[in-house]
Amino acid sequence: MKAEVYRLGATGGLQLEVSNYGARWLSCLVPMPDGSRREAILGHATPADHRTEPGFFGAVVGRYANRLAGAAFTLDGREHRLVANEGANQLHGGPDGFDRRAWTVVDHGPLHLRLALHSPEGDQGYPGALDAEVEYRVDPVRAALTLRFGARTTAPCPVSLTSHPYFNLDGGTAPVLGHRLQVAAGHMLPVRADMIPSGELAPVDDTPFDLRRSHRIGDGLGRGEQQQRGSGYDHCFVLDEDAARGERAAAELTSTDGRLAMRLFTDYPGLQVCSGNFVQHSRGRDGQPFERHAGIALEPQFFPDAPNHPAWREQGCVLRPGQRLARWMRLEFDAR
Repeated sequence: MKAEVYRLGATGGLQLEVSNYGARWLSCLVPMPDGSRREAILGHATPADHRTEPGFFGAVVGRYANRLAGAAFTLDGREHRLVANEGANQLHGGPDGFDRRAWTVVDHGPLHLRLALHSPEGDQGYPGALDAEVEYRVDPVRAALTLRFGARTTAPCPVSLTSHPYFNLDGGTAPVLGHRLQVAAGHMLPVRADMIPSGELAPVDDTPFDLRRSHRIGDGLGRGEQQQRGSGYDHCFVLDEDAARGERAAAELTSTDGRLAMRLFTDYPGLQVCSGNFVQHSRGRDGQPFERHAGIALEPQFFPDAPNHPAWREQGCVLRPGQRLARWMRLEFDAR
């Protein structure tokens, strides 16, 4: 399968490249005040490299983003065994998840791209057939991008689709430790040694996870037992109610030099923050391995392992026949 590349944007505005392979975001060029353009996400030398390089760079992941304990869940009294790909657990939909599929282009214009994917019954162990869709739409005036995720299923099934780019707003591949990050969350989900949430909603007060005010990423990195378990940030933040309704930015990221900022809005209840703890195992556009922490992923989603936690399941992660998943994320760039 050849990875096709589609370009979105307007002359002088935000310009994107997206591939049908994994519905994957390949490039994000942000116009700067001096007339230059700055690359805001990590990528590989060619679109084909995304098939062999480890990681989920820029992909839409599913059926269920993040981790499911024991690669299993019980729904309506029936246990479903999934295909594991991270020890005994499943990560981002399994070894042949949506990031490894050729999506079909439904509609394409200068400022938008809509892609669809059919996932048959039993795919990676999930019940029912599922039809997924994602739309990329560029706002050239505000230098913004909106992604809309949709899905329908023929049987009850947990579904959580998200986008997985690694951001580096400095326009390079040096560690993002000097980037400043703010997250609208008073609680986070602590994880066990296998990175599965314990079930607790822990206050962020007096911890490296208190990002309610902007902090340098490097200041909290590696501090405390939770950071050691994740080799850095790899945790889900419980977004404050107004941020989970898209009424306030869920996160704001600012480059080390302060010249580029990005605000993320969403209507998902959780935001996984991953500080590029293992990107050094992949190679960049220059063919050289990334430095560790060369990018940071900000992934709106339902809580990880929510299908195995009855209270979290009520957030809406279980999709039933006749219902439609409809979630979104919006990224607004501000060049200074």
